Amino acid sequence: MIIPKGSLKFVYRNSFYFMLLDELLLRAQSRANTDTIIEIVMAKPEVFEELWKLVLLNEDPLSRRAAWAADYCAEINPVFIQEKIEELSAKVPDFKSDGLKRHGLRMLSRSPLPDENLGILADACFNWLQSSSESVAVKMYSMVILQRVSELIPDIRRELYDIIEIQLQEATPGFINIGKKIMKKLRY
Repeated sequence: MIIPKGSLKFVYRNSFYFMLLDELLLRAQSRANTDTIIEIVMAKPEVFEELWKLVLLNEDPLSRRAAWAADYCAEINPVFIQEKIEELSAKVPDFKSDGLKRHGLRMLSRSPLPDENLGILADACFNWLQSSSESVAVKMYSMVILQRVSELIPDIRRELYDIIEIQLQEATPGFINIGKKIMKKLRY
C-alpha cells in the first residue's frame, strides 16, 4: 500500500508527537487502540476522511481496523457517513475480510438505504445470508438490511422469510433470535 508521505499526519493527543494514521491502526488490535482513534476523529473530524480512504483500500488488516473505528465514529456521529452510503453500498460486496464486511454492513444497517446501489447491496446480502462460509454477524446484518429493503420491495419478503426459516435449523442462538424477530416482521 502506498500512501503519499505526510498525507495522514495529525497531532496525537495535543502533543507534538506526529504519527501516520495507518501506523496507529497497525498497532496491536485492541479496543483501547480503536478508542484512541475514535477520540482523535471526534476531536479532529477532518481525520475521518483519511480513515475512510483506508477503509476503502480493502487491505487486511489495515482496512478492517479502519472500518472498526469508522463504524464507531459513525455510530457516535452519523453525519460522518451520511454522504458515503452509496459508495459503501457499492463497495461492500467486494470487501474481502469478514471484519470489513461486518462493519460495513453494521454502518449500513443504521443508515438510510441507498437509492442507486440498493440492488447491489440487496444481492450481496442475499448471497451472504445463504452462504455457508459467512460469519453469523455478516448474516445477521444482511438479514436486518434485507428486512428494511423488503419494506420498499415487498416482493422479496417471501424469499427472505424462506431463507431465514431454512437457516434456523442449524443456526446459533443469536441468529435464531434475530431471525425470528425478522420473520415476525415479514409475516403478512
